[in-house]
Amino acid sequence: MQSGIFLPIFDELADPATLARLAVRAEDRGWDGVFLWDHVVYRPPTVSATDAWIALAAIAAATERVQLGPMVTPLARRRPWIVARQAVALDHLSGGRFVLGLGLGLDSSGGELSRFGEELDDRRRAGMLDEGLGVLTGLLAGEHVDHHGEHYTVEDVTFRPAAARPGGMPIWLAARW
Repeated sequence: MQSGIFLPIFDELADPATLARLAVRAEDRGWDGVFLWDHVVYRPPTVSATDAWIALAAIAAATERVQLGPMVTPLARRRPWIVARQAVALDHLSGGRFVLGLGLGLDSSGGELSRFGEELDDRRRAGMLDEGLGVLTGLLAGEHVDHHGEHYTVEDVTFRPAAARPGGMPIWLAARW
């Protein structure tokens, strides 16, 4: 069994350097993974937040052994091809230790969907997640992608390099019932 911690990215932890230092301490104490919440805003009394993906880059550069990743990124809030590029970059920066955590996301965390005009319907976001996963996994693997779907269009694209980990990076899907 492996053990990991997940850290919020708010207030006193809204600094990528602070999160990187905590990840180094976790690694030194034997933890197997360090994962960050991925939110744009959060409910009061939270005031400050940082970008989880930038903080993950700082963690990747500062650590040597722990797995790392977002827990979780709402794929419907982001473009699958941007997530693919960033995930592969983090995977290479970390030497193949990146784990991609994805899910639907919730609006209850301070209106992080509604405040920005994002899709609020759970079923529609689920459709975006399903379709986005198809696009994303092809791009992560360095495969040729030609996709014309309800939510996304990708025409004649192959991303290189592919993920660093043999067999590709793990993708963990989160759900809440």
